[in-house]
Formats: sequence, C-alpha cells, structure tokens
Amino acid sequence: MTDSLKNWHIEQDENQIIWLTIDKADSGTNVLSSEVLEELDSALVTIASRHPKALVLASAKDNGFIAGADVTEFAQINDSSQAEQFIKKAHSIFFRLENMNMPTVCMIKGFCLGGGLELALCCDYRVCSDDITTKLGFPEVKLGIFPGFGGSVRSVNLIGSLPALNMMLTGRAMSARFAKKTGLIDNVVPQRHLKRAAIQLIETRPAKSQPSFIHKMATFGLVRPLIAHFMKKMVSGKAHKKQYPAPFVLIDHWKKYADMPTEMYLNEARSVAQLITGSTSKNLVRVYLLQEQLKTLGNKKDFTPRHVHVIGAGIMGGDIAIWCALKGFQVTLQDQRAEAIGPVIKRAHTLYKKKLKSTALINEAMDRLQPDTHGTGVKRADVVIEAIFENIEVKQNLYREIEPLLKKGALLATNTSSIPLETLGEALKQPDRLVGLHFFNPVSFMQLVEVVKTENTSPTTLKKAFAFSRHIDRLPLPVKSSPGFLVNRVLMPYLMEAVVLESEGVPGVLIDKAAKKFGMPMGPIELADIVGLDICLSVGKILAQTRDDIKIPGRIQQLVDSGHLGKKTGRGFYAHYKGRTIKPEIPTGFHEPADLAGRLVLRLLNECVACIRDEVVETTDFLDAGIVYGTGFAPFRGGPVQHIKNSGVEKQFKALSDLEIRHGKRFIADDGWQPLLNNKIS
Repeated sequence: MTDSLKNWHIEQDENQIIWLTIDKADSGTNVLSSEVLEELDSALVTIASRHPKALVLASAKDNGFIAGADVTEFAQINDSSQAEQFIKKAHSIFFRLENMNMPTVCMIKGFCLGGGLELALCCDYRVCSDDITTKLGFPEVKLGIFPGFGGSVRSVNLIGSLPALNMMLTGRAMSARFAKKTGLIDNVVPQRHLKRAAIQLIETRPAKSQPSFIHKMATFGLVRPLIAHFMKKMVSGKAHKKQYPAPFVLIDHWKKYADMPTEMYLNEARSVAQLITGSTSKNLVRVYLLQEQLKTLGNKKDFTPRHVHVIGAGIMGGDIAIWCALKGFQVTLQDQRAEAIGPVIKRAHTLYKKKLKSTALINEAMDRLQPDTHGTGVKRADVVIEAIFENIEVKQNLYREIEPLLKKGALLATNTSSIPLETLGEALKQPDRLVGLHFFNPVSFMQLVEVVKTENTSPTTLKKAFAFSRHIDRLPLPVKSSPGFLVNRVLMPYLMEAVVLESEGVPGVLIDKAAKKFGMPMGPIELADIVGLDICLSVGKILAQTRDDIKIPGRIQQLVDSGHLGKKTGRGFYAHYKGRTIKPEIPTGFHEPADLAGRLVLRLLNECVACIRDEVVETTDFLDAGIVYGTGFAPFRGGPVQHIKNSGVEKQFKALSDLEIRHGKRFIADDGWQPLLNNKIS
C-alpha cells in the first residue's frame, strides 16, 4: 500500500511497517518548509489511522536526511507573534510524531541538521550510516537563533544539559560515531545495512537512551545558575551579547526552564520568535542566503576535472594543492626548488589528520598529492593553477613555456592577488583560456575564491572556473580584472589606515580591539601580519599607482626592508611564535582617539562604494558576499552595503565628510555615494 503527497511518500510493507520518506519537490535538498510540515502533519494523521506495527522516517535524496528549516521563509517573517505562531504549529506536529502509538525510527544518511535533527529526536530511535558524509548538529546559532522546533528541550532530555548546550552554542556538526557516543544516536551501521538496523530496533525495542547521572546533575536547580554563569563567560570571549544575542538567550532559557519541560517548550517558541525577527538574525540569514546564491553560480556537471597541477610551492600554492588533494583530486605540485615541497607535504599531513581522522583516508589523500619538480603533470592536468610570486615578467615567461603543453580543454588559472589578467594574458596565444582563481589565506578556512575575468575570458572558461570552485567546496565570486580585484582593493585602504594610526602612536593592540568591537573577527594590524606585509606592500603599491588616496606608510616599508614580513617570518607588527601571536599590553593611561573605529571602517566602506561605481562586481549582493566571506566583515551587520543602509546612508556620508575635514583627502567621499543617497542602488 502506497500513498504520495507532494513532498512525502508513504509505503506500508508486508510486515506492517510504514516507511515515510521525505523528498522535497523541486529541490535537491530536503528542508522543512511550511508546506512540508503541513504535509507531514497530514501524513501522520493518515498513518495513525492505519495502526501499523511501526513507523520509519527516511529520505529519498542521496545527499542527506533534512538540512533544517526553510531559511528563505525566515527572511519573510517580520512579526514576532507570526513567528511564534509558526513555531508553535511546528511544535504540535512534532508532538504528534513523538506521541505516535507505535515504535518510531529515524533512518539517517548524510546530513541531519537543525530542524531535521529536531524531527529525528521526536522518534523513539535513530540509526545512522557510518559514511563520512553523515553529520548531525544544530547550526541555528549561525543564523542568530537556537533550535526552535523543540530541540532545546529534547536534546537536553536525551543526552544531558552540557553536551546539548555545547552542540547548540557552537553550531558544530558531529560525525555519526561521535553522535553515538553522546547518546544522540542508537546505532551506526554501513549504509547498506540501514534498513536492517531500523527493523532490528523495531523488533528488539531496546531501552531508550538516557543521559548519565553526571549530565543529569547539571539540570538540577541549584547547579544551573553556576553553570550558566560559567557558560556566559565562555561565550563572551567569542561573541558580544549585543551583536550575537542568541547564545546568551539560550543559556538564560536553559537556566530558567530546564527542569520544566512544558514551560521550556513555550519559552523556546517565544524566545526564538523574538530572535528570528531581530536585526542580527535578519542579517545572518541574509549572509547565509548570499552564500547559497554564490553556490548556484557553479554547476559541477559543466566541468568534471580529475587532475590538478599547481605551479609554485609557496604558502598559497602549497595550500591550494593540499586542499585540492583533500577534495579528491589527483594533484601534482611543481616548484623549481625540491626543498620547497617538503614543508607542503608536512602541512598536508597535519591538515588531513585533523580533517579525516581515519588512517586509511589520510594515506589516500597523501597519495593523491605528488611532488613534481620537473612539471610533467602539466600535460595531464585538467586544471593548471599558477601560484608563483608576483612578478609580471616571470609569470609571462612561465605561460609561454606551458601553453604549448596544455591539453585541449584544460583550465589555466592564476592565483595572482593584484596583477591585471589582461597584462598576464599578453604572453598567451589563447588569452581567452586564462582566468583568475584568487584564493585567500588560509586556504583551508577561507571559503571565497575570486573568479577574475577580463573582456577576453571566454564564457566556457568562466563556466569551468565556477564549476571547479564548487568541486573543491569553495564559493566562486565573479569579479572584474582591475587593480586589487574586490577583496584586496577594499582591504588595502582599511589596512593602510590602521598602519597610519599605528605610526601616529596608537598601539596596534588598541587598533585591533576597536576593529573587533565593531565586529571584525580579527583586527587590521594582526590581519596585515597574517596576510604578509610584503603582500600588503605589493598590492598597496599597485593601487597607489592610479590612486591619490592610497599612500604607503613608511612604517610598513621599514618592516619589509628589515625582513619582518609578519607571521611567516615570526615577526611583523607583532611577534609570532609556534602559531601564536604575541601582543603587548596597552600602555597604561593611553587614551583612545574618539574617531579610531570610524577611520578604519569608513575607509573600508568608502572603497566598497567605489567598487560598486566601478562595477568590480555585478551587484551589491555580490559585494556584500565577497567582503563578508573574503575579509570576515562583521556578519551580523549583513555586509558593508547592508550596514550602510541599516545605519543610515546620510549618517555615514556625513561621518566620512567630517573625517575629511579632520584628516585630509583620503577621506573624500567617492562619487558612488550619490546614487546611494538618492536611493538609486537597491
């Protein structure tokens, strides 16, 4: 017996077990939209009327169970009472599943996140595939909320307060095996045994998982205030309460109601409804949707490369090669100096050990990364990435040498951070095949890749570049070939202003503190050290050739001339030792300049406006996405353009004009402000 709804499929087998399978229509991923939830409610009523032996929930999609609630619907909710009503409706549907008069099992392969995991927790049992792609977690905090479909209650009841709070506060996903250790999952088996394992749970009906006595103790009324105080202190070190309220609201929610389930459900709906309609969540949802928009730019089916050849075993080239091998590509790494490849192999092993855990998987990834001092891999490669030092003549000579060796259809890319592609392409007989793939440091962490195009770049080349970016799990951002492209062009005035402030005697630590208070993940002085002062100087000089507002502070030239290039040499503005940045104390009694943060941020915003005017990117959405994912610009502000609009275009323009009066021409407002002031830019 089978029934099909638009998004669910009901099938009853010969053993009287009903298999309820989600397959969201017109979507490659299952999400819990309003329609999907309404249909689930209807399906559960139908199933209950048939009195089956058991119910198993599963997914028809290969990539996972359910990725969470439909985030696009979040963006449309502006009223907290409307949000609370929606959440309470979801609660009633989930209660229906939880109280079914039969054993219920959730069968999970791939991701099971957010609302998907909350749904799974309503079942009596959960069984997972042991595949590496299986991940479980509550990522809601990254959207400025916490689990709102009953997850804040059920997770605490199932695995205990401390493990559950850790899941919700960090937003990190866990593997199936780790989830089994926590008690979140009842069984982990190879994918081919999932159905058998689900049936076994139905037949044997083992005792449901319970938190240990130690974890139960954390819920006791006398203990909760102490734990809540400690957790708030921990969270405060990573997030400011006014900027990211959700973790603090979650802790208070747990502190007050953890031993009162009924009240906890009600407060969960109330608290999440208020958060979801607040500015932080609105902006974080916007940033998430911008990320999804970038993902759609690349279709993996357009280009299916297998072999990547990277030329240049420096920090960037080496790390690009490491990342490509991690993502399953056969990689050859070329450098004239054989000794340059050794450190890359060492870094690769460290990263693979951290990411892959399994010895077999680590060894497989290491085998895919092959040293190639003679460059024999060029002829076989589907993608060739040039990542040598920033010298036009040297790069052009390399292109003349390798172009005749490239196989037909191979993608030729450069990781240049500042040199116009038109200039580099002059050395090629087919300049239309050259594209920029500008990665950011550290490659394993920074999601953005600028896909740099010129008027010569062919549509086929661009399509391949976007597809390749998605194959290596990166966000492709199309940018016009121009000095600094987008991210470096926006960063340089910001970094240079920080260096000017430091030259004026403002301690670097205080400059960084002001930037972090605004919401940046790292201050500009430390960031300059991480990027490399030689890189900053090189990009700055290129921009200064055509810009009156870019002046190279003598301080940065002095440090570079002394060989102090930042983290990679152990010393820049700060000392760096064994991966740690060593910062001095702020001098006692030093008074922070009143316009310190404004000088930093407004130079960045002014450059963003100039990039819009120069059409470096096609839309303001692309600019916001690029600066958030390329620089870490305060995500809770939704991006630079969104921040300008939210805080008031006229207010920001006036602040910029005031800085021009006090500090000079580098603060002259770009002509691009005028359309913003006239509401002509959406």
